[in-house]
Parts: sequence; C-alpha cells; structure tokens
Amino acid sequence: MVNAFDVTFCFGFRGLPRYPAPEEEDAEMIPALRIVIHMGGLHRLAPFWLAALVLFVLNFGPLVIVALLYGIVLQFFVEYVMHRFLFHREPPTEQSPFNALYRTHIGHHEFPTNPDFFTGDDHWFALKFALVAVALHTLVLWPFLGLENAALFSFVALFLGSASAFTFYEYCHTLAHLDVPKGWFGKKVTHAHLRHHFNDHDSNFHVSFGMGWIDRLFGTGYDRDAAKARFDRDTILSLGMDPEDLRLVTARKAYGLPERPRARAR
Repeated sequence: MVNAFDVTFCFGFRGLPRYPAPEEEDAEMIPALRIVIHMGGLHRLAPFWLAALVLFVLNFGPLVIVALLYGIVLQFFVEYVMHRFLFHREPPTEQSPFNALYRTHIGHHEFPTNPDFFTGDDHWFALKFALVAVALHTLVLWPFLGLENAALFSFVALFLGSASAFTFYEYCHTLAHLDVPKGWFGKKVTHAHLRHHFNDHDSNFHVSFGMGWIDRLFGTGYDRDAAKARFDRDTILSLGMDPEDLRLVTARKAYGLPERPRARAR
C-alpha cells in the first residue's frame, strides 16, 4: 500500500522535475544558468572574483593554490552551517523578524517552484559576508604570514575559492528546482535536495553536488526510517509549523503569495 510519505516524495507537486532520455542530458544547464547569471548577489561578487583571479594568476604558487582549495572547502561548510543553523532556526515570535526569515528561507520551502524565492532579497549579503571574512582571516593570519601574504591568501580564498563554490551552490540549487530535462548530474542534485524539501526538512542540509559527506559528518544525513517517522504531510512545507499560523499567513500576504501552499498528498 502506498502511503502519503511515498506519494509526496515520488510525485510531490506539479512541476517536479521530469527525467528525460539520456540524449537530453545537456538541456539542464542553460535554463539554470539563465537564472543564476541574473542573481544580484553574484553580480556584486563578480568584480571581486575577477580581481582575485588576476591575483591568483600573478602570484601563482603554493600560497594561492592552498588559499583556493581552502576557500572552496570553507564555503561548503558555510553552506551547511548557514542552512541548518540560520535558515532553519526557531522561527521568531515577532512578525517583523519572522517576515525576514520567511523571505530568506521559509517562503522558499512553502513555494519551492517560485524562482523569486530561490534566494533571499538581500543581494548585498554575500559581498558583505565575504568582506568581513577577508578582514578576519587577514587579522588571524597576519602574525604568521605577514600582512601582504595574509591579505593575499584571504582575498584569493574568499573571493576566488569561496565565491566560486557559492556560485556552484546557486547553480545546483536552481537546477534542483527547475522543471527541465535533466541528465545524470541534474538527477543526483534534484533527488538529494528534494528529499530535504518533501521528505525530511531536518536532513540533507547540503545542496552542492558531492557534499553529502558533510551531512553524514554532522549526523544529518538522510535516513528513510527517521524521515518517515518525522513526516507530516500537513506541515512538511512549512518546516513543521501549522500552515494556518498567523505569522505564516501574515508573511504570505506581505509578499503577495497565495493564502497557503499547495497540499502535498491526498
């Protein structure tokens, strides 16, 4: 007998990405890139990424190679930590901060096919975060590398390594939510991420392809039995909140969204 959990995961909502024949595999990239290249946060990072690339080439050697690799790995951990502990934190009781969290993430869970909610609305956040991270890394590394090398390492790590990994995350995340033909890569990314949306929002916090080991490292890897025990088809889209919670109703109205998300399974 098929239960609601299986129906929700297998069929989800109208618009769940379909899986094409192998010859269509290349069709997944262009639609996702069309959205990614218009993301305001990436536009603001782009000049710094180019500057970091120039510095990487001009100073090519062990220092900037290590910086690049460090920045990439760092961003994958930042992706996990922010998603789990910032975006999935206990919802604020006051409406104003709740609206901010709703616009940043809860709204994306309730309306996962709405491209306006693929990212938050603060297009300067990534750049501000990176600038602060560069400053902090420079201060920490200064006594060990000297100011010039510390600044070089930090700038390349954050604006070349981390920014590249962040762009890869945005691509994977966008691809997972698009109703386009998907090849092997797209299927893998979509399958893993939609488990987080439609089976268990307390697991699979990673989004970037190949980063499932981070979830397993911190004990949030997907487990079917645990997911099935936690699953509630009435609250899965609202991150465990009652869909009629006044905070949710008010936030949806504030952002011009439907009164409630579509029913998950019948």
